[in-house]
Amino acid sequence: MNEVRRRRAGVLCAVISGLLLVGCSSTHRAPVEDRRAPAKSISPSSRDAKRPAQPATPAGSDNAGKPGYYTVRPQDTLVRIALDNGQNWKDLARWNGLDNPNLIEVGQVLRVAPPGADPSLPGTRPVAVAKVETRAPDSKPGAAPAGGSAGAASAAAASAGVSAASAPAPAVGGDDAVNWLWPANGPVTTNFDEIKSKGLAIAGKAGDPVLAAADGRVVYAGSGLRGYGNLVIVKHNSTYLTAYAHNQSLLVKEDQAVRRGQKIAEMGSTDAESVRLHFEIRRQGKPIDPAKLLPPR
Repeated sequence: MNEVRRRRAGVLCAVISGLLLVGCSSTHRAPVEDRRAPAKSISPSSRDAKRPAQPATPAGSDNAGKPGYYTVRPQDTLVRIALDNGQNWKDLARWNGLDNPNLIEVGQVLRVAPPGADPSLPGTRPVAVAKVETRAPDSKPGAAPAGGSAGAASAAAASAGVSAASAPAPAVGGDDAVNWLWPANGPVTTNFDEIKSKGLAIAGKAGDPVLAAADGRVVYAGSGLRGYGNLVIVKHNSTYLTAYAHNQSLLVKEDQAVRRGQKIAEMGSTDAESVRLHFEIRRQGKPIDPAKLLPPR
């Protein structure tokens, strides 16, 4: 009997011990560590900062396509736009409020006609020709300083038989009444083509004189226009410009008044395969055949 009691007591102790162990395991679990990073609150300004920036509207886009305005394309420069529209690049910079003429953007719309002018009507006021000036030019977009010195320019004018201060300007009866002169004496090796050449190629030797084809004022003298080398552009009136390219040296400065027959450069081969003068006449920016305006030889 005592043996049976001892066995029952042992079984009862085992059951009680098991219950105690279960209770302990259910009430004293090890803490669980949450290793997930806490969510960060993002302010509205932060969300906006992460969004891709929207492209800015090009300046002057409201005028795109209107007469007297031009939309900038890849590879354009202000000098190129001015030449193609028959204007002085400095006027374009002023009309469009460009502090830095080198900073123009594709898609930007520029005024290329004088403010208040009707771009559909050709101008009739000729360029006033004053005495020859030899001061240094202002900074120009993408161009190197013009070659030659003030003394060289004066000597060149004298050697051409021109008195810069006293020679009277010929009477002009409208923009088309320009007294044209051949700018060089060599033979024409390439005729005018509106697409390819846009002018005449006149052969010669390095250093041969390049002459102003008519009275006017220098609106560009430099090497910032690709494909033209050392270039001079002369504005004769509100309709006509002439361009003289590939020179080895330039003898005039921007804003300088020049006379018909004045030596303005020396022939060379800059940006060309051989010595030549590339000569253009542009009417309101459009190239026209110089042979139709120049006198017979």
